[in-house]
Amino acid sequence: MAAAYRLLFLLAVSLAAVSAARAHNITAILEGYSEYSLYNSYLSQTKVCDEINGRSTVTSLVLTNGAMSSLVSNLSLADVKNALRLLTLLDYYDPKKLHSLHGGSELTTTLYQTTGDASGDMGHVNITNLRGGKVGFASAQPGAKFQATYTKSVKEEPYNLSVLEVSDPITFPGLFTAASAASTNLTALLEKAGCKRFAALVVSSGVIKTYQAAMDKALTLFAPTDDAFHAKGLPDLAKLTAADLVTLLEYHALPQYAPKASLKTIRGGIPTLASTGKGKYDLSVVARGDDVSMDTGMDKSRVASTVLDDTPVAVHTVDSVLLPPELFGGAPSPAPAGASADTPASAPAPETASAPAPAPTKHHEKKKPKGKPHSPPAPPADSPDMAPADAPDGDEADKADDKSAAVAVGTGFAAMVASVAAMVGASLL
Repeated sequence: MAAAYRLLFLLAVSLAAVSAARAHNITAILEGYSEYSLYNSYLSQTKVCDEINGRSTVTSLVLTNGAMSSLVSNLSLADVKNALRLLTLLDYYDPKKLHSLHGGSELTTTLYQTTGDASGDMGHVNITNLRGGKVGFASAQPGAKFQATYTKSVKEEPYNLSVLEVSDPITFPGLFTAASAASTNLTALLEKAGCKRFAALVVSSGVIKTYQAAMDKALTLFAPTDDAFHAKGLPDLAKLTAADLVTLLEYHALPQYAPKASLKTIRGGIPTLASTGKGKYDLSVVARGDDVSMDTGMDKSRVASTVLDDTPVAVHTVDSVLLPPELFGGAPSPAPAGASADTPASAPAPETASAPAPAPTKHHEKKKPKGKPHSPPAPPADSPDMAPADAPDGDEADKADDKSAAVAVGTGFAAMVASVAAMVGASLL
């Protein structure tokens, strides 16, 4: 019996792990409710949807179109983003839990608290059972009024995602003070972030004007740190023409707003400001857990930090210069470890005449085997020669891989459950 209970426990743990791994999509959920279309639109514009989807346990307090209209009037996107973050609770609350709070009240953490912009407890929300069976929500500011009250449950996925409608937004004095991204001194910001060399190139080339023009609409910048410009094997950027230098700097920027949480969701090639055609001067993202790197096709550069996340502008530092293959496809390889900084990264081998191989003597000649000659070995499975003529590429291949992986995981898990169930039955008998 003890063995049976252990097997049941393992089965329960496995089921819990699969449940926790299920991803939710808040915008897809709200698309089925026209009364939340404005709220849903701002979730996408501010990219708060990606922050919500990246959480395994979260409660989203949503507003109807009327309540949302009153909130967004005369607010910048950065202010709206903070308001939406304050409406996102980092815990699971359904109607039953709301009406059974210990002591009738509790403070809970919100997404706004995680930004580091909230002073004290102002990134928390006070949930309290009020008279008449109502549940109110207010800021953590002492004496704050309960502006918002619980209206109804929209969606529940215990214990990962809960979507609850509330009557009004949650605000407090000082929440809406974000300056416009367009007023940011980008050069000073880069220098303060340890990207002085990059800032100098941006200014001297005139690309700073291109960046500033894009900041009103959408811009994501990947700024290499000063250390990145001293990396071994880095091509001599001083040899670039003025036009190629402009292209290189534009390659470090996306014409879209992509905070780190949003980068994790991007698949396939991403056009940059330098992109001139399909796949030309594009970047791609490699994400593993919380680590995000930008892949040029020649190398990868880790996103080290975010120095500005102010809708619609994001500025990240990266730990190496992004080298597009269109400019540096024939660049020398990095110097091997231990090589002198003055030693070329890869020196071409001296040209020498190839000496003819000595003719084999009679003593060393091998007799040819009789019979049919053996066929040459087949190329490996991943050889280009073995690829079918109609093999999918790009996103289609990714989708096919994802589908195959999903089927494999589902089949494997079903087999595991059946096996455990059989073993439990045998143990009980």
